[in-house]
Amino acid sequence: MRPVTRRIPLLLALVAVLLAIAACSSSGGEDGGDSDSAGAREFKDADAPAEAPLDQGVARRDAADSMEVDDASAMSEQGPPDPDDPAQKIIAKGNVSLEADDVGVAAFDVTRIADEHGGEVTERETTTNDDGEISTARLLLRIPVADFDEAFTDLEEAGDLQSSNTGKEDVTTKVIDTQVRIRAQRRSLARVEELLDRAQSISDIIRIEAQLSHRQADLESLERRLTYLNDQTSMSTISVNISLPPKEKKDTKEEPEEAGFLAGLENGWDALKSFGTGTATVAGALLPWAAVLLIIGAPILLLVRRLRRRDGSPDLATPADA
Repeated sequence: MRPVTRRIPLLLALVAVLLAIAACSSSGGEDGGDSDSAGAREFKDADAPAEAPLDQGVARRDAADSMEVDDASAMSEQGPPDPDDPAQKIIAKGNVSLEADDVGVAAFDVTRIADEHGGEVTERETTTNDDGEISTARLLLRIPVADFDEAFTDLEEAGDLQSSNTGKEDVTTKVIDTQVRIRAQRRSLARVEELLDRAQSISDIIRIEAQLSHRQADLESLERRLTYLNDQTSMSTISVNISLPPKEKKDTKEEPEEAGFLAGLENGWDALKSFGTGTATVAGALLPWAAVLLIIGAPILLLVRRLRRRDGSPDLATPADA
């Protein structure tokens, strides 16, 4: 029995060692599984697109751009710009109506005035009358805004001035506001393009491309508006209309009638001259007819007298016997 009792403690120690080894292996497997799951989560997070942070960043920067636009608009609307400021943007327009005995010459003078001030004639329309003369002309001029007043004065002297009017509009604030909006829109467009480059899913690409197209259209609209404003503020527009004067353009003021002997003598003499002129005119008109009647009537009269003599009827040309 002694050898058996001696082996029992050894068996118990062996079982304890085995249990300890099993416990260590199980704990190590759990730790490995946790590390694997953590690594999978980290990989998944790395692969997932960071949509929310990008969207929030774009929104924050768009809000900053909007504040910049509002600040620029507020600064530009604080008061009217200085007239002597070279950066002032003015849209100038005018209309001139003239009368001239020779519309073609007047139209040539208008073209010359436009050339002298560095402008040009963009439209020209003319009409002619029954005699083939130019009766009306319409010319549309583009003149630099800096020479608008001087050119307008010269155009008023190109013929008999009938009417003229001018109008000026200060669009400095509109130009500044449009320029600021274009800068903000370009920055916003660049941020959306950056977001498109980082997108990974089809749905995100479609959504971002829609935003990109919308902002690109807004940018093009602002650029067209700025181009129009720059064109209108660099070159003014003047419309010139030229026409012939009316054929019967008499003074409607009635002169007072003169009285007295000399006035009566003058009126009588004028009446006598008018009567003599009228009589002479009638005589001159009847004289050819008298000659024709004499040439035709004389033979007829002789023929009638001969016929009466043959019939025994008294001659109308001689007196009857007593």
